[in-house]
Amino acid sequence: MASISSISISNALPFQPTFHRSGSEIRSPLMSAPQTLGGPSRCGRVLGPSLDKIIKSAAWRKHSDIVSSCKSTLEKLETLSDTALPDPSSPLLGLPASDAHSVLNPIVLALASNHAKLAEPALESVFKLFSLGVLRGEIDSNLPNSVLYKIVESVCKVGGIGEESVELAVLRVLLSAVRCPCVLVRGDCLLQVIRTCYNLYLNGLNGTNQICAKSVLAQIMLIVFARAEEDSMDVSIKTVAVSELLEFTDKNLNEGSSIFYCQNLISEVVTASEGVPDLKFSKPSTVPELQNDESNVSYEEKKDEVGEEEMKEGVESSSGGHISKIREDGFYVFKNLCKLSMKFSSQGNPDDEILLRGKTVSLELLKVIMDNGGLVWRTNESFLNAIKQYLCLSLLKNSALSVMSIFQLLCSIFMSLLTKYRSGLKAEIGIFFPMLILRVLENVLQPSFVQKTTVLNLLEKIVGDSQIIIDIFVNYDCDVDSPNIFERYLQDCQWPSENCSRTTTWFNHNFVFGPGYYFSARISDSILRKSFEYDTSAENHSTLTSEDGTLPDCELHPEMNSELSDAATLEQRRTYKMELQKGVSLFNRKPSKGIEFLINTKKVGDTPEEVASFMRKSTTGLNETMIGDFLGEREEFALRVMHAYVDSFNFKSMDFGEAIRFFLRGFRLPGEAQKIDRIMEKFAERYCKCNPNSFTSADTAYVLAYSVIMLNTDAHNDMVKDKMTKFDFIRNNRGINDGKDLPEEYLGALYDQIVKNEIKMNADSAVPQIKQENSLNKLLGLDGILNLVSWKQTEDKPLGANGLLIRHIQEQFKAKKGKSESIYHSVSDVSILRFMVEVCWGPMLAAFSVTIDQSDDRLATTQCLQGFRHAVHVTAVLGMQTQRDAFVTSVAKFTFLHCAADMKQKNVDAVKAIISIAIEDGNHLQEAWDHILTCLSRIEHLQLLGEGAPTDASFLTASNTETDDKMAKSADLQSLKNKGTVQNPAVMAVVRGGSYDSTAVGVNCSGLVSPEQINHFIANLNLLDQIGNFELNHVFANSQRLNSEAIVAFVKALCKVSISELQSPTDPRVFSLTKLVEIAHYNMNRIRLVWSRMWNVLSDFFVSVGLSENLSVASFVMDSLRQLAMKFLEREELANYNFQNEFLRPFVIVMQKSNSAEIRELIVRCISQMVLSRVSNVKSGWKSVFMVFTAAAADEHKNIVLVAFETMEKIVREYFPHITETESATFTDCVRCLIKFTNSRFNSDVSLNAIAFLRFCAFKLAEGGLVCTGKRLDDGSSVSTVKKDDSDLQSFTDVDDPGSYWGPLLTGLSKLTSDSRLAIRRSSLEVLFNILNDHGHLFSQTFWLGVFSSVVLPIFNGVCEKRDKAVKAEQDSATAESPHRDGSTWDTETSTVASQCLVDLFISFYDVLRPHLSDVVYILTGYLGSSIQDSASIGVAAMCRLTGQLGSRFSEDEWREIFLSVKEAATSTLPGFKKLLRTMDDIKVPHNSQLNSETNSDHGLTNDDVEDENLQVVAYVVSRMKSHISIQQLILQAVTNMTKPHMQCLSASNINIVVEIFSSISSHALQLNSETTMQQKIKIACSILELSVPPMLEFENEAYQNYLSFLKDVVENNPSISFEMDLESLLVAVCEKILQIYLKCTSENQNGRVTHWVLPLGFGKKEEMAARSALLVSALKALSGLGRDSFRKYISNFFNLLVDLVRSEHSSSSGEVQRVLSIVFQSSIGAIIMK
Repeated sequence: MASISSISISNALPFQPTFHRSGSEIRSPLMSAPQTLGGPSRCGRVLGPSLDKIIKSAAWRKHSDIVSSCKSTLEKLETLSDTALPDPSSPLLGLPASDAHSVLNPIVLALASNHAKLAEPALESVFKLFSLGVLRGEIDSNLPNSVLYKIVESVCKVGGIGEESVELAVLRVLLSAVRCPCVLVRGDCLLQVIRTCYNLYLNGLNGTNQICAKSVLAQIMLIVFARAEEDSMDVSIKTVAVSELLEFTDKNLNEGSSIFYCQNLISEVVTASEGVPDLKFSKPSTVPELQNDESNVSYEEKKDEVGEEEMKEGVESSSGGHISKIREDGFYVFKNLCKLSMKFSSQGNPDDEILLRGKTVSLELLKVIMDNGGLVWRTNESFLNAIKQYLCLSLLKNSALSVMSIFQLLCSIFMSLLTKYRSGLKAEIGIFFPMLILRVLENVLQPSFVQKTTVLNLLEKIVGDSQIIIDIFVNYDCDVDSPNIFERYLQDCQWPSENCSRTTTWFNHNFVFGPGYYFSARISDSILRKSFEYDTSAENHSTLTSEDGTLPDCELHPEMNSELSDAATLEQRRTYKMELQKGVSLFNRKPSKGIEFLINTKKVGDTPEEVASFMRKSTTGLNETMIGDFLGEREEFALRVMHAYVDSFNFKSMDFGEAIRFFLRGFRLPGEAQKIDRIMEKFAERYCKCNPNSFTSADTAYVLAYSVIMLNTDAHNDMVKDKMTKFDFIRNNRGINDGKDLPEEYLGALYDQIVKNEIKMNADSAVPQIKQENSLNKLLGLDGILNLVSWKQTEDKPLGANGLLIRHIQEQFKAKKGKSESIYHSVSDVSILRFMVEVCWGPMLAAFSVTIDQSDDRLATTQCLQGFRHAVHVTAVLGMQTQRDAFVTSVAKFTFLHCAADMKQKNVDAVKAIISIAIEDGNHLQEAWDHILTCLSRIEHLQLLGEGAPTDASFLTASNTETDDKMAKSADLQSLKNKGTVQNPAVMAVVRGGSYDSTAVGVNCSGLVSPEQINHFIANLNLLDQIGNFELNHVFANSQRLNSEAIVAFVKALCKVSISELQSPTDPRVFSLTKLVEIAHYNMNRIRLVWSRMWNVLSDFFVSVGLSENLSVASFVMDSLRQLAMKFLEREELANYNFQNEFLRPFVIVMQKSNSAEIRELIVRCISQMVLSRVSNVKSGWKSVFMVFTAAAADEHKNIVLVAFETMEKIVREYFPHITETESATFTDCVRCLIKFTNSRFNSDVSLNAIAFLRFCAFKLAEGGLVCTGKRLDDGSSVSTVKKDDSDLQSFTDVDDPGSYWGPLLTGLSKLTSDSRLAIRRSSLEVLFNILNDHGHLFSQTFWLGVFSSVVLPIFNGVCEKRDKAVKAEQDSATAESPHRDGSTWDTETSTVASQCLVDLFISFYDVLRPHLSDVVYILTGYLGSSIQDSASIGVAAMCRLTGQLGSRFSEDEWREIFLSVKEAATSTLPGFKKLLRTMDDIKVPHNSQLNSETNSDHGLTNDDVEDENLQVVAYVVSRMKSHISIQQLILQAVTNMTKPHMQCLSASNINIVVEIFSSISSHALQLNSETTMQQKIKIACSILELSVPPMLEFENEAYQNYLSFLKDVVENNPSISFEMDLESLLVAVCEKILQIYLKCTSENQNGRVTHWVLPLGFGKKEEMAARSALLVSALKALSGLGRDSFRKYISNFFNLLVDLVRSEHSSSSGEVQRVLSIVFQSSIGAIIMK
């Protein structure tokens, strides 16, 4: 047992025990103990040595019972072994419950002996039992008889025997008990453990023991709250850092290596239980609703302190429901620690050092808890309420203490609340921030140096977290009901006094740029970091996390963020608050003006009741004295407000003294007697109205109120020496009750009440009355908070704050609930940060500008320019354009470059600042670059003037060589005089000067320039020597380091300045133009995307100037562009770069926008020459080349078109490999260009030749062996119903493989098939399918699928759209007045050719294109679904050809897909067609007497009476009906032709679909032919309109004939499927239906009457029966064809029908009916009867 022995520190340190780092290391030596001690069980091996040591150390007489118990236990352990199945009720692992209690009894006795030598081995054994997980179970005071509870209780008690070694052992055991995952120490037992450690900390025998006790307490907190966080016993435990616990207190306890020793002790205990399995408490049971009962906490006061009732209410209301035992324990520990921290010394014993240490350690433990609070504690409402009710109360009570350690702990705890819990503690933080921070910053009560240092350290942490700063601004400065904490903090930290004189001492570095500047800079950095975080999160779509990896506090409460989600809402709230504060400030100066302002700005309603409510409820910032003055005014509106104010009170059942006290809480009575009189008069009236039985009249209440006011002033005014007695008060009020006296007892009680308790306002009741600060405190809502801590506690006594303070603040918390202040807002828009800067940018600009303008002091101006640089940096990064431009413009104006004759050193420093800003903040300047580059241009101009160089105007028409010579010229300043340049207009203009915003300096100025002015100007130019060409050029060279956005803005600004230079009326210059060329050279290596954006700006510049009316300027610019473009064209361009294309783009734009035909022709010829001469170097430039030719193809001048096409012909014929060797987009542009030539309006030969060139391109591609490999060109999905656009072409250019060349070519031809010109349409269709058929063998399967989806199928989009439109037209536009033809440009011949080509292509490459069978079927059924008969015929022919060629290769699923598509085509138009037929119901047509003999002559109509509109509708219906019937007949034909040759290949499910098709069409035909009324109307209308009647009867006969033939064919030729589907019965049913239809036709002649004779058939009926005879004969033959058994089976179904047929009359031409009918009776029925 050498590894772990009892700890004895008799010699204190340096003895250091050896600790093992894991449970396995501890367990190993224990398991190897001799078997003679403790037996084979695990428990025995742990207890055996300890029991033996107890026996040896015991006094035989004094401890005989302990020795006896140990021996008997050892004997028993020898006989026990670990059980196979552990007893869940046993506290010892491996032993039954009955044995466990007896085995542990000696340990309990040894601990209870209070003898150190016996307690030490017992404590060691208990430690091992806990560490090894042998002890397990729940330890609670509710189970006092539990042996585990007795052990823990004994351990706690033995810690008080006064032995150092025992104290450490007790701490070790208690920590191991709490740490053990197999034991749940809870309730009072857990509190007893904490109390024991707490007492050992306070009363430990040496410093090491006290540090160990404090460390154990902290570790227990970590364990308890880590388990509560996970709601589990088996959690990862963080080891406490002992050194951090001594940060604020107990540093004097460190005895050499005490910290190291204590750290090892904690680490040993924590790691000893690692690896012990949690078998019982991983999922702790829950307890009933959490109760706030504190009677079982032995070390708490029985009497609640101030605010206890309120705390109970809050906790009980928030902790409803069920929580686990683990979390219940955590809550109780937290609550009791808070109450421990709120214990204060009594007035009789203020020097209680022990109590102060206990308070301190309680706060330290609370700090540990708050610092390590996890997600659950940050979101759990019960815990948040506990923080509000307990921890915040503790902070309030301790905030008045001047003990430095407590103040430091309060600040640290506040930092944790601010960091993690601020979303749930908005109101509380609004109180604590001023109390802890602002009062120190504002030197309230002269804080100590340590307090200031602590607050500064706290502020450094706060400003280090950007989210905290932003949340403070959003939730307080932008909240109407909250104080302006951020603004006040800035004022306290940064701003100097407003009354400081503008001298150099004002700019003392330590004053302006001291700690306040440091923290302001830190705030700026935090804001900038936050803006970058938001930018990064927006780009990466990631969730913001804090530094420790946890979610920000605002993310834990998303429901709190709903009311403030964007910058617009924040701006509105901020504006509202500022206006409200302005109104309040005005009210405090002049109440009537303030109320008028608030009413006009809609902050307060205009009724007296609303104004009174505002004064009573929204008094933040309102001066109580001013409220009283306003209420006492005699103006009508003020008087009405006063009446409404008093009437808002309810004094019912209130004592008079209580009522007047309640009334005067919100304002201060004015000093004028008349005003008091008016207020008291109204109060008396209101009181008597609420209490009618109180006094006889309101006069009594009025006089008594006055007396009470006088008494209150007399009793509590120190200036009054002779105080009013009770007798005097009673005497003064005699006879006031309508001549009678009020009861003396009543008046005496009222006197005592007023004398003992002064009548005060709310603001006066919490703290002693002090002199009010300036109105700013009140306006910001901070005066009340700061006044709470303004009373002084002179000594470091733990007396705490008084109860009135606490109650007042708690009332504030309650009052803020439900207001906007209680709602926590979180920033979701980065632009919100802008408002924070808006608070302070204006004063900064004013201070810096005025100082630079009026002061020549170098230090002052330098610091102001430095301030400008910081301001530009902040505003630029935040994107605050106005503010940024204001700062930059101010610096630029202070350069005085526009008035160089007046320049000074400070102006040169401003120039340097401008250059520094350009270099350092160039990434964020954006539009501000205009001012900077303008300054640089003016600097260069001044330098040239100083050198005596000629102007640039002469070089605009000179050669480049001359320009180079000009740049090499130089001269000294003396040349300015020698050469007589005094009369130089440019020099004179500069000397005269001008405004900053003028384009050309001195243009509008006139007057002579004296030599003295010239001399002064020359002298000032010496200052510019400080700025050399290197600094000037460094700005342009630094452009390489600008980000993508900044370089674009830089180029834009430079282009703008260059245009200004070139357009100067007096002195055109090319400085910026040359710099543009340099910029292009410097940034040529930028990534493609950035370069493209930058060159877009440059090209726009070249285009705008190139289109200028000034030919010399345009020529110069275009010449620069040509040279620059040629330079890049000479460079070898690698793959995937786009330099050439970007450089040639200005040619394209000028080509497209120029109004001059000569310029356009020049560009075409220039491009032609450039390409043909350097064709091998052209790579990405092909795109611009083809774009130029594309624009030329659409030109209005024929010569341009022919020249461009001639060049295109040469390129395609001779340089085709150069096109295909570059990226695929080049070939795409070539194809697009050729397609554009197909649209030429000058010559159709050009169009057809362009198509021929497209075919030539295909031939070249095939000739080059460009076999399309397996790369997919798109997703391969069907796009047959999707209208394609240019994205189709792009889909083939996304990859650089052979398919990328074929794709654009094929796609272009595909688009040409929809051309409006017939020749182009047919030619492109022919060429496209020829290419596919001729070269399709070169395509891979993947490419084929892509081609078919993106090229072939879109050709037929019109067919599909036509079908969809037809269906929709039938459903939505059935009542159209007249039919309209489809808008498709395809004629019937083109459609036929297209469908044939499609089917032929699909058949030829069926193996590859098989996945697109559904698309082909969809297209062909689209023909079937068309409303045009010709289109349906085309679809039927194509469908039959498709199934005829490939039917034998189709799978069952493919057949199913085909039949389903046909079924959909057949049924899709039925609803619309039926809706169309319903329109006939309202159509009235004349009754023809020949058709209806019963026509009513009274209502007879003639043809002349039929309206034209009805006739048009009928004609439309007839036309649609004919077309519909024809299409349905074609579908029947198609189905019959598809199924007949492939009957044996069809499965039962597919046959079922075919049956459904026939059945649907047959039923539809029958229903259509059954509409007799409609038929009569149609017949009459057709006779009137001379139209043929729709063949409805023929449609019905054909439908049933096909249906019957199909069923008969299946039954006869495929008996297996017929049997499976029971088609025979269906066949019989169809036959029955046919018989019934025929018989119904014959029976209709009887009109339902029962007669004894048969009436002869009419002519029309005979014709109908003759038409139905063939179908009837087919049905009878089908019945007779049934087998004998089948016929016998179904004879009962149709025998009666046969008999009715015999009785019926048939047409003369229906002899076949009688013949077949006789055969049925003879061969079928007769056979059955004869048998």
